[in-house]
Amino acid sequence: MIVGIGTDIVEIQRIDRLWQKRGDAFATRVLSEVEMLELKGHAQPEKFLAKRWAAKEAIAKALGTGFTQGVSFTEMTIGHAVTGQPEVVLAGVTRDVALRLNVDSWSISLSDENHYAVAFVVAEKHL
Repeated sequence: MIVGIGTDIVEIQRIDRLWQKRGDAFATRVLSEVEMLELKGHAQPEKFLAKRWAAKEAIAKALGTGFTQGVSFTEMTIGHAVTGQPEVVLAGVTRDVALRLNVDSWSISLSDENHYAVAFVVAEKHL
């Protein structure tokens, strides 16, 4: 059963400007520790950051909370399943909020093209 859906689109250049201006101070406000390690070796860090930003905004929308009730960018990790597809991993208060809403499964799609990065997320609970 679908609990919520969320989508977000972001201009890659906007995220790149923030990162160029604030450096790791910006990245550490958006990324989890695992993602920070991945960013360091990424060939296109601006696209990596933009997709993570869009994904986390979409997750907050799918939860229906936005970034309230303790939901935090850094407690969301966009990892990769064995098959290579992106997957959502939550920690801390953000995970607690999802569990309180009975969310036990996530589907996520990420894409970027030229100037934009987009994310689409479905939060589900199984009966």
